Amino acid sequence: MIKRGFAHVGVFLLYLISLLPLQVLSIFARILYYILYYVIGYRKNVVSENLRNSFPEKTAIEIKSIEKKYYKFLSQLIFEIIELTSISKKETLKRVKFKGLEQLEEHFKKSESILACTGHYGNWELGTLALGLNLSAKTIVIYKPINNKVFEEWFDKIRTKFGNIFVAMRQTLRCMATYKNEPSLLCFASDQSPVREESKFFLDFLNQPTPALLGVEKIAKSTNRPIYYFKVNVVKPGYYDVEVLPMCLNPAETVDGEITKLHFKFLENIINETPQYWLWSHKRWKFKPENI
Repeated sequence: MIKRGFAHVGVFLLYLISLLPLQVLSIFARILYYILYYVIGYRKNVVSENLRNSFPEKTAIEIKSIEKKYYKFLSQLIFEIIELTSISKKETLKRVKFKGLEQLEEHFKKSESILACTGHYGNWELGTLALGLNLSAKTIVIYKPINNKVFEEWFDKIRTKFGNIFVAMRQTLRCMATYKNEPSLLCFASDQSPVREESKFFLDFLNQPTPALLGVEKIAKSTNRPIYYFKVNVVKPGYYDVEVLPMCLNPAETVDGEITKLHFKFLENIINETPQYWLWSHKRWKFKPENI
């Protein structure tokens, strides 16, 4: 009960912070950067190792530069996500601009459902919030729940406040059955890490053998729903452009593993262009093929 009470107080404080203008939050983000990077050193070993292994061709100076840029973005991202507590529809639409959504609407006009892939790149929370405001069909996002119930409820209120539907990963098939008679967009953050028991399929990603979830591929091949990739571009703090790219329009014709390798290759190319906007502090490579 005490922990739950502290969590409720924390959520209330986050709401108060969210009311501040983006310019003020950006100042807080700069302060947080110095705390995370220079004082606490939050997961610096994880970030440094991930970067070195992902970019073996880069010098130590180049790695350090990306590392600092990443922590600056992470600090900004934290306050951008807090801001979503009170962000309006108008502000959301101003912050995220999409290119290529007409491709999706053509499917919806024919009562077809489609799949969307993206990664933990840029502000994925703001992106999915804005996406639902721009589409005529239901936007359904597959996610992995967090353990703290109070903060899980807080996130759920943020994520669904404009009509998006969030479904826990293990409930994906049940959700698809519920909405099978109407067009929808089913969204996946396809770079999520599988647990050890699910780490059966490995591919080469950022110069390392990487375990991958096969959910997107299994659903795509069984339903033949076309897949689009959402490429996020960071314009400036709090503002994003998202390009909708056709990734695989006939999944049933692919061979096993092809779709999974394809969406990881899309993400890898984006990371190689501008690496600091991916979630480097995540322990993405804790499972190795030889240890499974």
